[in-house]
Amino acid sequence: MTTFDTLEDWLRHLETAHPVGIDMGLTRIGQVKAALDLHFDCPIITVGGTNGKGSTCALMESILLRAGYRVGCHTSPHLLSFNERARVNGENVSDAELLEHFHAVEAARCSLPTPVSLTYFEFTALAFMRLFAARKLDAVIFEVGLGGRLDAINVLDADCAVITSIDLDHTEYLGDTREKIGFEKAGIFRAGRPAIVGDPLPPESVIRHAQEIGADLWLVGRDFSYEVQPGNERQQWSYAGRTLRRSALAYPALRGANQLLNTAAALAALESLRERLPVSAQDIRLGLANVELAGRFQVLPGKPAIVLDVGHNPHAAAVLEQNLGNMGYFPYTYAVFGAMGDKDIAGVVARLKGEIYHWYLSALPTPRAASLEQLDAALREAGVEPDAMTADASVRHFDSPEDAYAEALKQASENDRIVVFGSFYTVAGVMAYRKSQQH
Repeated sequence: MTTFDTLEDWLRHLETAHPVGIDMGLTRIGQVKAALDLHFDCPIITVGGTNGKGSTCALMESILLRAGYRVGCHTSPHLLSFNERARVNGENVSDAELLEHFHAVEAARCSLPTPVSLTYFEFTALAFMRLFAARKLDAVIFEVGLGGRLDAINVLDADCAVITSIDLDHTEYLGDTREKIGFEKAGIFRAGRPAIVGDPLPPESVIRHAQEIGADLWLVGRDFSYEVQPGNERQQWSYAGRTLRRSALAYPALRGANQLLNTAAALAALESLRERLPVSAQDIRLGLANVELAGRFQVLPGKPAIVLDVGHNPHAAAVLEQNLGNMGYFPYTYAVFGAMGDKDIAGVVARLKGEIYHWYLSALPTPRAASLEQLDAALREAGVEPDAMTADASVRHFDSPEDAYAEALKQASENDRIVVFGSFYTVAGVMAYRKSQQH
């Protein structure tokens, strides 16, 4: 049996413990879960979707915490610290607490007649599940990793499942159409239990699967909806569900065009569980006012304006484009941009090229990252010419997001804007750099 004394050593080991980084299927993790004898005595909420998962988890967590519940919340990936992936009562769990459950997962894995290997995500997901189960919480929220049907989190039987949005991403694993991807994501639904869909135009495969298994399907626009109060744009809105109405709500503290849609899905999920987890109008108001989530259209205080956004596919880029357009006038916008090689980089650039004058392309510290040459090619494909450099438009290369950001800060005037996006790695690099400069 393998064992380590530090979280850092465990994580380093898990990066290479399984032959491939992504290995879809529930057989191996199911065997180890059974050996752990994992049980939850509280409602389990799972949240899948292409974009908006982290925001929706954070919104439900914040509201439930304001209602006085003890809440566990798992999201991924992390930005600066692995511990961000598991929060109990709003606080990141400690290394010491995690180590206990890492040891337990490894012991359970080795106890099998034929021990299986687990991916990084599978192993750590089981550790979080065991940690939450041990803490005797009132509610647990799990963000689904990739897809849904075969994702590690789906080893749990959710009391309520939420799908935020469905778009093309991870097509090599999930399929190359919204219908195929929708079917994979709908795999988190359970018979007779609430299945909340926040996508305004869900694929037929999602609706069909929910009906075939007998899930309690909640569709936005049919079973729940939101409405901005006339004359109160950007100030108040209302939610209407099957049995509840919440009016005169303030906008959530998370910024961005899609956050009302995410919030409505979160409120629908809580409404569907109201008999087990009742929340008041005041709990909702306080929860929305206090919700926090780094890197989701996060606008930092000060000048020049700094925007951090982990968006990394065309759907997320379209939302970011809308959000940037709503910010007002800036003479120049600088982009610190790095991305994974398996993403539709040209599709992302095409959405945002109208907002950006200066592209500061960055290499990223992972083998999955697109090279600077690949980023250049994607810009050309999207109609941005790296060779046509002028005073008003440029494309430059950097070895890291930190270097790109530092140079952007030198070049930008206080009336300009710097947008950091394209990957969690891009945003994390800039966040780490900013943190180092504060000491």
